[in-house]
Amino acid sequence: MTTTIATALLHALKDRGADRLFGIPGDFVLPFFRVIEDSAILPWHTLSHEPGVGYAADAAGRITSTLGVAVVTYGAGALNMVNAVAQAYADKSPLVVISGAPGAQEGKLGLSLHHQVKTLNSQFEIYRELTCAQAVLNDPATAPAEIARVLDAARKYSRPVYLEVPRDMVDTPCAPVPPFDPAPSDPDAARACATEILSRMRAAQSPAILVGVEARRYGIEDKIAALCRKLGLPAATSFMGRGLLSREDLPLTGVYLGSAGSETAARHVEGSDCLLMLGVIVSDTNFGVSGRNIDLRGAIQALDRNVTFAHHTYPEVTLEALVEAMTELADPLDHARPNAHVPDYAHGLPDDDTPLMPTHVAQAVNNLFDAHGRMPVATDIGDCLFTGLEIVDTEFVAPGYYASMGLGVPAGMAIAACTGRRPIVLVGDGAFQMTGWELGNCPKYGWAPIVILFNNLSWEMLRAFQPGPSYHDLDDWHYAEIANHLGGHGVRVHTCAELGRALAQAHADDSRFQLIEVMLPRGATSKTLAGFVGAVREMSALKGE
Repeated sequence: MTTTIATALLHALKDRGADRLFGIPGDFVLPFFRVIEDSAILPWHTLSHEPGVGYAADAAGRITSTLGVAVVTYGAGALNMVNAVAQAYADKSPLVVISGAPGAQEGKLGLSLHHQVKTLNSQFEIYRELTCAQAVLNDPATAPAEIARVLDAARKYSRPVYLEVPRDMVDTPCAPVPPFDPAPSDPDAARACATEILSRMRAAQSPAILVGVEARRYGIEDKIAALCRKLGLPAATSFMGRGLLSREDLPLTGVYLGSAGSETAARHVEGSDCLLMLGVIVSDTNFGVSGRNIDLRGAIQALDRNVTFAHHTYPEVTLEALVEAMTELADPLDHARPNAHVPDYAHGLPDDDTPLMPTHVAQAVNNLFDAHGRMPVATDIGDCLFTGLEIVDTEFVAPGYYASMGLGVPAGMAIAACTGRRPIVLVGDGAFQMTGWELGNCPKYGWAPIVILFNNLSWEMLRAFQPGPSYHDLDDWHYAEIANHLGGHGVRVHTCAELGRALAQAHADDSRFQLIEVMLPRGATSKTLAGFVGAVREMSALKGE
C-alpha cells in the first residue's frame, strides 16, 4: 500500500506510543478523518465539543505516559480547543494537536476563507505560543522528517505539539516517517551529576525527596520508587503529583501542600536542608502555601532535561538518566530511615440522615475502595479536587496547576478508553455545565464511569476566596434527571445513607455511566480546601498583599 502523508502520520503516532485518537470532524479535516477510519491504523473516538476533545486527549497522555492525540478542523475547531492545549502545556502533558487546513490552492484564490481569522497563518502563530514544536505538512519531500521532529519533541519535552495538514495533501504519497530514536542522555554527565548530588545529600542534616509530574509523564515511577527505597529518605509527592507512586510499595509521607496538606510531608519538605525535587514544576500551586520559606536555591531541581543546584547546571541530563545513575551509585544514606506513614484518610461514612458535606464523599469513596479495590480517579478543579486529596492513594488525573475547569468528565472517559478500567469522576456543578454533556457519548463506546457531581448551586471555590457576591450562584439544573436522557443513570442524594446506597448501586451496574448528584449546602467546603484557602490568605498577609 502506498504511504501517504496521512498514513505516514498515523503510523508515526502509533510507533511513538499513541494508541487512539480523540476528535471532531469538520470540513477542512474530513479527508484526514476518512483515512483514519479506512486505514484502521489507530482507533478513534468522536466527542461533542473541542474543549472536551482536548481534555480527553490530554488525559490519555497523562494516564498512559505516552502521546495523547486530538484531531480537529481549522479555525473554528482548533481555536475552540486553545484553552485545553494551554493547560496541557502548563501541566507538561504530551498532547499532539492535528488540525486540518485549507488546501494550498485555496489560499491563492484571493478570497478570505471561512474559519480564517486574520491571515491563513493566524492559527499556526497562535499554536506556536502553546506548543513546543510545530509544522505544516505541505511538502511531501519534507513531511516525514517534519513529522518525526515534531512528534519526537512531544516525547522528549512532554509538551504539546502542533501539526497542520492541508486537506489537499492528505493523500499525497511520501516516504515513511523515520522510527522514534530518543536522543540518549550523556551517561558520563548523569554519573557526575549523581555523584555530586549524593555527596550533598550525605552532608545534609535533613535530606528529603519530593516527586512531581515528570515521574508519570516519562513512565519512570518504578525507577524513582527503587531510588527512594535505596536511599531510605522521607519522600512525598507534590500537589500536582497526587497519585504518583500509588502502585509502588513505598512508604510516602503524603502529598505536600504546605500547611493545608499532610503535616508529615510538610515537616520533611519544609525542614529539609537538601530537598531533591524529581520532576516537580516550581509553581505557586506546589509551593505557594508553605508554612515557612523553602529555600529553592538550596534545593536540587531535576526538571525539563536539566539538573540545577547551587550555581551548578547539568544540561541535557534527563530525569530518567539521573535516577538510574543515582540508583547505581547510591548506598543507603546515613540518616534515620522514616517510619512508614499511613495517612489518616477518612472512612466510616455514617449510615443515617446526616446532611452531606464534601468530606462525606471522600469517606464514601474510601469505603467503596475498601470493599472492591481502588479505581482510578479523574477530578476537575474546585472543591472536588481538594476532596480528592482525602481519598486513599490511587491513580489520579487532575488540572493541578493551570486549573482550567472542564477536564474532569472528558478525562474520566479517556481513562475508560485507554485503560479499560472504570474510573471515578469528581466534578462540580460549574465544571459540569462546561463539559459534563460529553457523557452522552459514553453509550456508543461502552464507557461506564461513575460520576460524583458536587452540587452546591455555586462556584464554591471562588466563594471560598471571596465570600458573598451573588455572581458565584448557579441555578439548579437537576443533573440526575438529565443523565437518564444521555444514556446513563442518575440519582440525587441529600444524606450520608443515600450516598452510601447510591455509590454501592452505581458500582454494581457497569452497563452504563452513573451520575450521583450530591446536594451540598452553599458555603460548605472540604477540610483540605478550607486549609488551602487559609494558608493562601496567611501567605498573602505575610507578604503585605
